[in-house]
Amino acid sequence: MSEMLLKHFDLLAKAPDSVTRLRERILTLAVQGKLVPQDPADEPASVLLQKIRAEKDRLIAEGKIKRDKPLAPITDEEKPFELPQGWEWSRGGGLFAVIRGVTYQKTDAHESILHGHLPLLRANNIRGSINFDDLVYVPKGLIASDQLLQSGDFVVCLASGSKHLVGKAAVFPGGVNCSFGAFCGAIRPWQSMDYLSVYLASPLYRDEVSQASAGIGINNLKGSTLLGLCIPVPPAAEQSRIVARVEELMHLCDALEAKGKLDAAQHTQLVQTLLGTLTDSASPAKLAANWQRVAEHFDLLLDRPEAVDALEQTILQLAVRGLLVPQDPSDEPAIVLLQKIRSEKDKLIAEGKIKRDKPLAPITDEEKPFELPQGWEWVRIDGVSEVQGGIQKTPLRRPVKNHHPYLRVANVQRDAFKLTDIERYELADDELARWSLFANDLLIVEGNGSEDEIGRCAVWSGQIADCVYQNHLIRVRCVEPPCVQFLKIFLNSPSGTDEMKRLAITTSGLYNLSVGKIRNFAFPLPPLAEQSRIVTRVEELRQLCSDLRQRLTDAREKQGNLAQALVNAAGAA
Repeated sequence: MSEMLLKHFDLLAKAPDSVTRLRERILTLAVQGKLVPQDPADEPASVLLQKIRAEKDRLIAEGKIKRDKPLAPITDEEKPFELPQGWEWSRGGGLFAVIRGVTYQKTDAHESILHGHLPLLRANNIRGSINFDDLVYVPKGLIASDQLLQSGDFVVCLASGSKHLVGKAAVFPGGVNCSFGAFCGAIRPWQSMDYLSVYLASPLYRDEVSQASAGIGINNLKGSTLLGLCIPVPPAAEQSRIVARVEELMHLCDALEAKGKLDAAQHTQLVQTLLGTLTDSASPAKLAANWQRVAEHFDLLLDRPEAVDALEQTILQLAVRGLLVPQDPSDEPAIVLLQKIRSEKDKLIAEGKIKRDKPLAPITDEEKPFELPQGWEWVRIDGVSEVQGGIQKTPLRRPVKNHHPYLRVANVQRDAFKLTDIERYELADDELARWSLFANDLLIVEGNGSEDEIGRCAVWSGQIADCVYQNHLIRVRCVEPPCVQFLKIFLNSPSGTDEMKRLAITTSGLYNLSVGKIRNFAFPLPPLAEQSRIVTRVEELRQLCSDLRQRLTDAREKQGNLAQALVNAAGAA
């Protein structure tokens, strides 16, 4: 197995989740008796189990432990596979005792060492091995003698809100006088058995405890469940060979994992550095030179989907800086476009179609993150549009007469709408005109406390008639409708998203945009003709990114399948 894994080291290091699957495969083979060869000369496991029973009876006779109840026989239905010659099935209770953790009040626990107190391990201290970070200390008087951990004990998480964490176990190395909390238990072998560390890490164990630990709100694993586990027990000599082999192969997995993380970190740094030179370009000529340098490394750069995501963000940033398409001196400059928009806005105000807007503050140099090309202008969103918040009331859940489709935050994704789950909202006919969405309306997510949601936006194309929207969405209706597409590009670019996050932070540490902040949001406005060229070019390049991302996803799936085949082949070797 080692030779095969080393031969395909690079593939296994890069393939998604391949090291995790390899670890699981190794452990599964180990507990099935397929990892190391059997030796007919080994004393069979039945003799080992008799010795353990004798040791247990001695402890009972000496009054050191209580007499245990007879364990139920293991039925054929409970045995998931056939065992090799010399192996035996045993209940957990035939190999170990289970000790419950220390129960204590919150006021009993301290985060620093105090006289007369001992450290207590909790579920967060079980991470493959025992770590001694973030301990609490409780009075010695709360800890029974059998709750003091002994070298060779296994500390187990017995209760957690996460089903994934319940049952995780790690061997206690000794050397520290400590105990464990009520949400944990200790597995104490009747006879020293390192092989249990292999079993307790295996998918066989994890699957069994996962099925048994279901609870309401919190997942619980009973001590009786651990005592009732069906455990495959090898001969003692083979156990030693299994443990040594597993350790050897896990070291190899560690190396694979470390190489994969190192490669990923190096790749991310390379992508950031090279793409950063593009966005830092001071002129189209400088961009062309930098682009040539990046293009030489495209095969290396764009070999994973996250790199394509970074490239797409770079494209958006180049677009809003005026570096993606050439300028045309014959284009009507943005200042003329703004004059036309102002005239149209005044006309709509005079006709009573929109409210009179308040004078906007001049845009300061601090608000301008970069220099604009000739013919562009910095402008506030309210200078080119009408901005309005959504309906403040909660939609009715009961059937109503005048009900209309109602968009919520969940329906607005980044540059797309998710329309599979639309609620309804009752509105009077005279209210519908105020809240209805028109084609080319831009909807922006306020954030509602979440940084991930801030500024998500998409342009409505009239997919559903008479559709309205909730108060956590902000509608931007551009006076000149084609401007909305470039505005959307800016809001989705790194400059736009960074500025929205900056504006959205509140004194309480939450994130929330407001209608006022969107109205005063400054963005660069190109000439209308150049906007059209930019939007067209961005759409072309984003489609290429989407196609490349899909090809990479397909390739990684094939790579993962190949890695899985190698893992399986290594297990059969």
